[in-house]
Amino acid sequence: MPKLKTHKGTQRRFHITGSGKIMRAKGGKSHLRRNKAPRVKRLYDEMMEVHPSAKARLKRLLPYGLK
Repeated sequence: MPKLKTHKGTQRRFHITGSGKIMRAKGGKSHLRRNKAPRVKRLYDEMMEVHPSAKARLKRLLPYGLK
């Protein structure tokens, strides 16, 4: 069987933890951030877990990342 290609954009945007969770960054963190409250800006620093419905699509894009 030929090797499967990893989608490089997906590889840069998602991080897989040791326990197998897929983590993502919040959107909207780089633009129009000046007029947001400091408490809201701190929320952008946290990584969020990907919704379970998106895992099937990510499994195809990251064939060797997910077990």
